[in-house]
Amino acid sequence: MARMLMIAPAPVIESGGRVRLDVKFVEGMRVQQAHWPSRITCLLRRGAPSIPFGRDYDPTELPFDLVLLDPEEPIAARHLSGHALVYASGDDFRCLGLTDHLTPGQKIVYVIEYTDETRRQINDLDRSRGLVGRLKGRIWLRQQEKRRRRDFRAAQGLQSNGYPAHDLYGPMCRDNLLYLDGRMTPELFATEAEMAAREARHAAGKPLRLVYSGRLETMKGAQDLIPVARRLTERGIGFTLDIFGTGALETEIAEGIRGLPDPQRVRLRGVVDFETELVPFTRREADIFLGCHRQSDPSCTYIEAMGCGVAVASYDNRMWQRLNGEAQAGWGAPLGDVLALADRIADVARNPAEITRCSRNAWTFSQAHGFQPEFRRRMEHLARIAGVTLLPVVA
Repeated sequence: MARMLMIAPAPVIESGGRVRLDVKFVEGMRVQQAHWPSRITCLLRRGAPSIPFGRDYDPTELPFDLVLLDPEEPIAARHLSGHALVYASGDDFRCLGLTDHLTPGQKIVYVIEYTDETRRQINDLDRSRGLVGRLKGRIWLRQQEKRRRRDFRAAQGLQSNGYPAHDLYGPMCRDNLLYLDGRMTPELFATEAEMAAREARHAAGKPLRLVYSGRLETMKGAQDLIPVARRLTERGIGFTLDIFGTGALETEIAEGIRGLPDPQRVRLRGVVDFETELVPFTRREADIFLGCHRQSDPSCTYIEAMGCGVAVASYDNRMWQRLNGEAQAGWGAPLGDVLALADRIADVARNPAEITRCSRNAWTFSQAHGFQPEFRRRMEHLARIAGVTLLPVVA
C-alpha cells in the first residue's frame, strides 16, 4: 500500500502524554484518512504557544499516526522512510530540499499558496523590522526561492492554492493542479430565503452592511478599514462595518473608530467561531465583504464570503483580479488606493441591482468550488500520482 507522509503546518502542544490540536485540522485529517487506502502519517512541529480552537487528544485515538519534531529540527531521510508518497508545503522553507532525500520509487507532491512576489510584499510590509532587516529578509527570500523552484521541477506533483501561485509555479512541475481553498460545506452556504431577504433590503434602500474578517495585520490591509469608513461617511453613504478578527493593529483600529464622526457605524467584534458565528452573521447581516489585501495571497476568505451570498469589494491584487474575472462577484480598485476603493463602494451603494447581480454570481461560483469538490479533486490528484485507488466514502 502507498503510505502517505503529510508534513503539515498545523500547531501542536504536548501535555501529560496527550496532544492539543486544532479541532478543524483533526476533522480534516479524519476526512482525508477516510479516502486514503492506507494509514497516513502526519509530521507536525512542536512550539505552538496556544491553540484557540483546540482540543486535547490521546494520540492513540487520532485517525492518523503522529510524528513530532522540534521547531527547527531538520527533516531527514529517516523521517521519509517507509512512505511511498510525501505531501509537503512548498511555503515552508524547512520542507525545501526534501527531493534530495527521496529513495527510488518514492514520490513527492508539494502544495503552494504564496508566490515570491507575495512573500516579498509581506516582508516589505513588516512594521516590526527596520530597513536593514527588510533588506536582509529580501536576500534570504531570494535564496529560498531558488531552492523552492528546484524542488518543484524535481517533484512528481504540485498543487497550487489560487491563481497567482498556479500561474507562476504550475509550469515548473510535470503534474500540477489548481484549487481554490475554503471551508464552505453544503450546510454553510447561504439559502435562497437569505438571498431574497438581502435583496429586499437593497430594494428598500436600507444602509449598506460591510463586513471584514481576518487577521488585523498590515499584510491583510487592515490599516485601511477605518480610512474606507471615513471616506464613506464623507460621501454621505449610509453603512455599517463589522470587523471580525484580532492582530497587531487591533488597538490602532479601535482608536480610529473612536475618532470617526459617527463611531457607532463601525464595530470591532473580535475572534468568533467560523461555522457557528461568522458564517451565520455574514449570511444574514452583511451585503459586501470589504477586502483590503495589498498582497496576492489566495485568501480563502474571498470564496467563503462569496458562499455566504455577499459580493466583494477589494483591491485588485493578482488573486482578486483573476477570481473576479472568473466569477464576476464584485468590484476592484487600484492596489493600496483607499479612496478609490471607498468611492467604488459608494457608487455601488446607490445601485442595488448591481449588488444583487454580483451577490448572486458570488454565491453560484462559491458553491461550485466548495470544500468537498475541491478536496475530492486534490485527493484524486494524489491518488493518481501514488498509483492507488481512493476508498469509496459514504456521505
